[in-house]
Amino acid sequence: MTPVRQRAAEVADKLALLRAHLAAAGAGAIRLRGVDWFAWVTAGGSSAVLQTTDEGVAEVLVTLEEACILTDDIEAERLRAEELPDGFTFHIEPWTEPELRERYVQNAAAGRTVLSDRPANGEQPLPNALRQRRMVLGPDERERYRLLGREAAEAMSDSLRRARPDWTEFELAGAGAEALWRRGIHPALVLAAGARRLPAWRHPIPTAEPLGARAMLVFCARRHGLYANLTRFVSFGPAPLDEQRALMEIEATGLAAIQPGKSLSAVYHALEAAYKHADREAAIREHHQGGITGYRAREIVTGPTTATLLEEGMAFAFNPSFAGVKIEETFLLGPDGLENLTFDPGWPAADVHGRKRPLWLETQAPS
Repeated sequence: MTPVRQRAAEVADKLALLRAHLAAAGAGAIRLRGVDWFAWVTAGGSSAVLQTTDEGVAEVLVTLEEACILTDDIEAERLRAEELPDGFTFHIEPWTEPELRERYVQNAAAGRTVLSDRPANGEQPLPNALRQRRMVLGPDERERYRLLGREAAEAMSDSLRRARPDWTEFELAGAGAEALWRRGIHPALVLAAGARRLPAWRHPIPTAEPLGARAMLVFCARRHGLYANLTRFVSFGPAPLDEQRALMEIEATGLAAIQPGKSLSAVYHALEAAYKHADREAAIREHHQGGITGYRAREIVTGPTTATLLEEGMAFAFNPSFAGVKIEETFLLGPDGLENLTFDPGWPAADVHGRKRPLWLETQAPS
């Protein structure tokens, strides 16, 4: 099957799923506003122009009879030519008359309830079962994810191998963003911290401060709507090996708990026990531990009462951390267990309970 036909087939399957939920709810339409749901239902299309927005320049309206792209006359032809597979009609309103879109939605729903990912004006939220199904990725989504993860990891490695202690955090973040864009990946989030700020903040927004003796780079890298999340470190001299090893043991305990049929909270409690065993009990409360990823950087963050059941086909990005040290990758749960999507075979790594985990890159500062 050609890529075009594969994508159209994926869209057809997803529309059938939406219509089954629509019929079960007795509703008139499903309205998908978010860039996450747009990417999901279009098999990788993007409605984002402003890259940081939750809602893009187009929506998808699904009824039992039609799947319609709602957009204005600025965006319609570009979306049709560059972002969308077959399977959709268009409702195009002049950009000066946005009220026409609301009238179209009400007519399409024929007076019945409208379900939405971001409900407004009397709309109702999507069923929880549908939200759960979105997190279970199909074969084509998994292939897109594998390529994204591999290329995001390459972009990370390229950036940190180029880094120098006299670079500013801005320069390191800029190198990371450039490496992602060069591969056709949206830098949805790029964090960078040098030696002074690294232990101070869990989310270090880059500044003009020089890196100094060591640095961290963090990506939430998006393509086709999917997110590859990863963190790496470079040290211009010896790295803090003891801290790395302790954190790897904590992560290994959490990863071992990711099994079909378990709850997401079971992973949290496994991590909690591992922090306590390492005599770092308070660290789990100093930063969230990550969770399920996919069409959002974190679809659901794990916590002590997160009841979501884990299924084969889900993706995960956990990020256990101490002050100044973190470990984070993106994994896919498959029939043989966890597959590391962001593994770079050229990056230094250690074997931790049978799984290769990234070390800090140790390099000598130029004299």
